Amino acid sequence: MFEQSSHPRSLKAKDSVLCATQELLTDGGLPAATVDAISAQSRVSKATIYKHWPSRTAIAAEAFGKQMAAAIPLPDTGSARGDLTEQVRRVSAFYAGPNGKVFAQLLAASVTDPAAAPYFREYFLDARRAAIAELWQRALDRGEVDPGITAGTATDILFGPLIFRLMTGHAPLTAEEADAISSAALDGLLQDQRH
Repeated sequence: MFEQSSHPRSLKAKDSVLCATQELLTDGGLPAATVDAISAQSRVSKATIYKHWPSRTAIAAEAFGKQMAAAIPLPDTGSARGDLTEQVRRVSAFYAGPNGKVFAQLLAASVTDPAAAPYFREYFLDARRAAIAELWQRALDRGEVDPGITAGTATDILFGPLIFRLMTGHAPLTAEEADAISSAALDGLLQDQRH
């Protein structure tokens, strides 16, 4: 991973590489984000790029994680139901657009590029899960959710269906469908059998 350096030139090179990669991903998806293209657009040498990232997929995962974090700020509606429902809507809308195709490409590439998988987890997955953990902690603090359920489990239940739909295409990624997923996850699937 890119060395944490306080050297301004190193930080500038990192920012240039990540910005160039974001632009390439937006314009042409992962196929467009080759190391040659990233180098040309960022004006950072390929040797420098390879010194800090093992592959183009690793660079793309870091760049895409930053892009998604900026595009999907955490809501604060005042309630757990409102926050979680709104976040599922926002993520669904993000995946329904052109970014969904890039996400699917990155996910697939991370499976076949073992060196990129840790970058995908650290810069994309871990950051997204930490954001949802923040929403979950707010809900716990307000006493609105079951303290026996972890943020990780809640994240998997709420957002896993969106990724499954994106990857399989079996159902749409619409606001209505996002609300149906949120409702089923938050209310449970079984009818209350207590009398």
